[in-house]
Amino acid sequence: MHQDIKIGVFVDAENVRYNGGYQLRYDILRMFAARYGGSLLRLNTYIAFDQERAKEDPEYRRRAMTYQQMVREFGWKVIVKNVRRYTDDEGNVTTKANADLDMAVDAMLQSDKLDLLLLVTGDGDFLQVVTALQDRGCRVELLGFRNVSQELRRLVDDYYSGFLIPDLLPISYEPRNEWGEPGSCVRGVCAKWFPEKGYGFLRFLKRIDPNMWIIDPRQDGSPYESVFCHANELADEVTDDVMSNRDSILEFYIQKSDKDEGYVANNVRLVPSYGGSGL
Repeated sequence: MHQDIKIGVFVDAENVRYNGGYQLRYDILRMFAARYGGSLLRLNTYIAFDQERAKEDPEYRRRAMTYQQMVREFGWKVIVKNVRRYTDDEGNVTTKANADLDMAVDAMLQSDKLDLLLLVTGDGDFLQVVTALQDRGCRVELLGFRNVSQELRRLVDDYYSGFLIPDLLPISYEPRNEWGEPGSCVRGVCAKWFPEKGYGFLRFLKRIDPNMWIIDPRQDGSPYESVFCHANELADEVTDDVMSNRDSILEFYIQKSDKDEGYVANNVRLVPSYGGSGL
């Protein structure tokens, strides 16, 4: 892709937060968006803020303001969406802070000066927006976590699972994790599985790279690594069906093989709270 492309990123922060992307790192997301080179002209994130709660809970207000400022320091424009409360006929109160409309309008208006738009959401309400952006000649990519609209995935020019991007989400029980290094914990997919033999090969992205389309680790320039996996290393919930499903997101430790220059996988499990059907 040409080095002088103009890029815009639009993050539906509430959708991301409630669908597996809690603690998303905006610095890493920025690096991912800039992997082709080019210019990051728009970095918009739409974040909910509960004004009523802030009046009663100073700690909530402090944490929210601190978080917003941190995101701004990474160069993002923070669009604050105030939470609204709705009471039904039975007196039940629900809260909502949908950013869909604002994000859609901004993407359309700002696309005149953009070549590529990265939408970070899983919401199928963006189908018409994606079509309109593509009709304008823009390339539209999608990054999501859980519960991503399958129709939206098929419509965009490329889709990426946020679980698979190195360091985009912290691994909570490995605070000093060095993704891709021997002994580290990574996330990946099963590239090939032989149930009758009890082994197969996993694949993970070692680095953020413009050549992420070269998914075969054997090809020159591929940013992926292949990992040998024995069935003895699979957690109970990781069945042959899970391993045969390319949408299953796995989390595992990697070690250098004592037989060759490759990697072997240990303690292979599904990404927490992920069942393999939403991505």
